[in-house]
This record gives sequence, structure tokens and C-alpha cells, in this order.
Amino acid sequence: MAKLVATLCLLAVCAFAQDDMPPAGRGGGRGGRGNTREFLGLGPAPDAAAAARGEKLFAPNCGFCHGEKARGGSGPNLVRSTLVLHDEKGEVVGPAVAKGFPDKGMPAFPNFTAAELADIAQYLHLQVELVANRGTYKRLNVVTGNAAAGEAYFNSACKSCHSVTGDLAHIGGRYEPDQLQNRIVWPAGGRGGNRQKVTVTPTGGQPIAGTVRRMDDFDISITDAAGNYHSWPRDKVKVELEDRLVGHRLLLDKFTDADMHNLTAYLVTLK
Repeated sequence: MAKLVATLCLLAVCAFAQDDMPPAGRGGGRGGRGNTREFLGLGPAPDAAAAARGEKLFAPNCGFCHGEKARGGSGPNLVRSTLVLHDEKGEVVGPAVAKGFPDKGMPAFPNFTAAELADIAQYLHLQVELVANRGTYKRLNVVTGNAAAGEAYFNSACKSCHSVTGDLAHIGGRYEPDQLQNRIVWPAGGRGGNRQKVTVTPTGGQPIAGTVRRMDDFDISITDAAGNYHSWPRDKVKVELEDRLVGHRLLLDKFTDADMHNLTAYLVTLK
């Protein structure tokens, strides 16, 4: 039984992962949205135009209790409301808003038209969508700095190790802006251990330099410059790892927000 449950879970995860893969013959477009929505139990996609109209009605009439984005305030969070989740086109939300819940402190709104109530319902469904469906998440624009100031900072703090015509050539075309910024503030991100240089000195032996293949608390294995494989117990050797990012780590204590944004703005210009 346990094996059957595990298999079903694996199939569900695979189906969800494949949903974000581009459909054949569409040149990389995102497909299978319907399957993703079904997997997440989201129901029909909200009407964006109706939701925009509904927002203008919701904010002044309902936001003071339920919060500007319906996330809750003195009144309940409507994103979690079973009433909203059971609604599809305003057939549940509409009557509830029109009649109110006087016993719970919610006034009636009898002056809204049927179309306006439907728009409010669509706005609430959009809020549920934004919380539940991570496929709709959009990264914020991080290119807010001054590129000229970033170039000046690069020339003073980075140029001794990096070159815009060498290791950083065309880096603005190789990474998205948020990825570039992450590599600035998290310099070790993306560096695999199998590329780290190391010198291993066995007890009573000569040092051997190479590249880490595997290292844990018990063993270390490397490949030397000639391509030969070596492995030792950790307690039998001295291990000296090369830290090529020491300069980055020292800068992190001096880095300001302005430096980070300015440097990002400069690096994205290096196409």
C-alpha cells in the first residue's frame, strides 16, 4: 500500500512539473496551464478586466475592514474564505455582499448592481490566484541604480580581479538582472564543489594539488592536474581549500545598498 501511495505521489509531481514545460512545436511557450490550475484546485481563471473594475469597488467599500488586498484587517481574510473559494462567478459572493452579515458586523450593500457584484467576486478570485498560483509570480525590476556610478565602483573595487572584456565579457546578456544581483551579494551561489581548487597533504607525505571531486566530514577525493584520482580519509590528511571569493567576502562588510544597485545597473549594460 505504501509503495502504491508513493507511486501516485510521484506521478502527480511529474504531471505538475511537465505542466510548466513548453508544448511541442510552440517554440518554448508555456503550456498546460489548465492542468496546473486543476492541480492547484484554482477553478476558472479570473477575468482581469472585471477584477480591475472590482478593485475600484472593493477598496473604498470593503478595504477598511478586509484590507486593501482582501488579506484581512478588522474583518476576516477573504483569500482564505470558504465562501469565496466556493464561488465561481459571483453566485455566492454577490448575495453575501448585497445582504451582508449584520449579526457579524458586516453591513449590507444593496445598491451594488449584479454586474458590480460579479466584478467584486472576480477581484477576490484574482487575490486567491495571486496567493495560490506561483506561476503568476513576477520578479520585481532590480535595475534601479545608476550605471555610471556602478562603473566607477567597479573600477575602484572590482577591476583588480575582474575584466569587462575577460571573465565578465557579455555578462549582462548571460544572466537576468536579479541573478546578477544575487551573485554580487551571494558570491558563492552557483559554485559547485567539483570546481574548487584544493591542496591535500597526507601525513608524512608531499602535498598534492587538484580539484575537489567529493568532500565530506569523513573522506576527500580529488583529481590532480594530470587527471589522476586520489582519495583519503579526512583524518589522515591536511586540506587547504582555495578561497577565490575572499575579496568578495571582504567587500560584503563595506557594501551599501547604493553600491549594490549601481553595480547591478552597470553590469546589465555589458551585453
